[in-house]
Amino acid sequence: MNSDNIKIGAGRAPNRSLLYALGYTKEELERPLVGIVSSHNEIVPGHMHLDKIAEAVKAGVRAAGGTPVMFPAIAVCDGIAMGHEGMKYSLVTRELIADSTEAMALAHQFDGLVMIPNCDKNVPGLLMAAARVNVPTIFVSGGPMLAGKLADGRHTCLSHMFEAVGAYHAGTIDEGGLLDYEENACPTCGSCSGMYTANSMNCLTEAIGMALAGNGTIPAVHSARLRLAKHAGMKVMELIEKNIRPRDIMTASAFHNAETVDMALGCSTNTMLHLPAIAHEAGVQIDLHEANRISANTPNLCHLAPAGDTFMEYLDRAGGVAAVMKELTKKNLLDTSCMTCTGKTLGENLSGVVNRDENIIRPAEAPYSENGGIAVLWGNLAEGGCVVKQSAVAPEMMVHAGPARVFDSEEEAIEAIYAKKILPGDVVVIRYEGPKGGPGMREMLNPTSAICGMGLGESVALITDGRFSGATRGASIGHVSPEAASGGVIALVEEGDRIEIDIPSGRIELCVSPEELAARREKWVCPEPKVKSGYLARYAKLVSSADQGAILK
Repeated sequence: MNSDNIKIGAGRAPNRSLLYALGYTKEELERPLVGIVSSHNEIVPGHMHLDKIAEAVKAGVRAAGGTPVMFPAIAVCDGIAMGHEGMKYSLVTRELIADSTEAMALAHQFDGLVMIPNCDKNVPGLLMAAARVNVPTIFVSGGPMLAGKLADGRHTCLSHMFEAVGAYHAGTIDEGGLLDYEENACPTCGSCSGMYTANSMNCLTEAIGMALAGNGTIPAVHSARLRLAKHAGMKVMELIEKNIRPRDIMTASAFHNAETVDMALGCSTNTMLHLPAIAHEAGVQIDLHEANRISANTPNLCHLAPAGDTFMEYLDRAGGVAAVMKELTKKNLLDTSCMTCTGKTLGENLSGVVNRDENIIRPAEAPYSENGGIAVLWGNLAEGGCVVKQSAVAPEMMVHAGPARVFDSEEEAIEAIYAKKILPGDVVVIRYEGPKGGPGMREMLNPTSAICGMGLGESVALITDGRFSGATRGASIGHVSPEAASGGVIALVEEGDRIEIDIPSGRIELCVSPEELAARREKWVCPEPKVKSGYLARYAKLVSSADQGAILK
């Protein structure tokens, strides 16, 4: 066992003395030591209950003959961090989480790990760590919150809450209406109730084979979540016994499966940042071009919020991620020979799985669309590609052209939107918000929600080298690469330039001649860094572009 390095032999007596100082008995130290990586804290709604999940995991580990040892991982609540400098610290925590978990796991020589994440960067950060450390590992998340309910009985969620702010500024709801959303949009603990980034990544953790069935969808407040946690604790002991490690599970075929499920579910565009970053740690290369090839062959089976009016609890009742994968096997779109954390293949796991509600999970032969939920666009404005959640775009905006309205920060754009300076047909461009330029690649949920709330969601597009919340809907195109701070063409766009967007064709073009762009580039001067000290400054110097997963080099 790995833990023998800190437990066995006369030379390890000092190590054992410190373990005894923790209260562990000789009998406990003779068993495998399992690190329980808990993201519990008291500022993130998705994490406030993870202490209960951790206790359930520990019970499962003990029941199966192991000794659980808990240590923490950090997490940022993107919703609370939204709209101010705090959002610069969201994406960057992914690397902090991966680095600190790697350090703790290897410094203390655990025999296995159980990761307990729940939110946007916390899940991929721990998946990255799992691939690096490569000891037997299983994931169990905290689960999604239930949908909210307004005074009139309508179900609601966080994306509706953000859009309500735009509606308030547009004068279509009053203070009482805004308060109704504020008090009811987020009624329980858990990751926010739509197919936003946290739930997207928890579902894809299942699809990639690192979590048990139900991980992505069982509501946080259901007792089934505690039972799942106990089973995860038991299962990690089996993985240790069989020596099944993350890199045995997270293979190239498993990532292909995950991208396919991503397209079928209509996940957050942030998955296009996280899957390449996780794959990189597992020694697998993901090409953005592959996303469109997978999308072209994958039917979109689910329209959860923000793309539709259904929520994670509905998907769970319909059979969850397993039922979605079962539908995809009808078209032979998944490699069912992949090993999973159950110790069985994906095909074995899916035996007997049924789709319990074809209104929530469309049959593979009758999908919402023949193409997947995410598209990557290419053109002179995004030579390295850019990403849009096409399943959440209004039909009339799938092809759009209009004048550029250019802003060098999110704050400038928000001010213009609320001042009613953005008109139908416009293309809002927000730049210098990329991984390097932000720094930290802020989410743009505030401006996209403002556009929708102001009634412009079917007539205005938004393009940015920043990124979007999973709660974003509309013609919101992010991850433009190269970013403005690296001299990408987005830095050369001028007010009034015509921009053409053709999502079905995967094309985005700035209608300016090469000669004019060359002349503009001669005059372009990169702005001074927005942050010159601390972690963000170090991050800006090391981070790669969005098309490479915004990994640190």
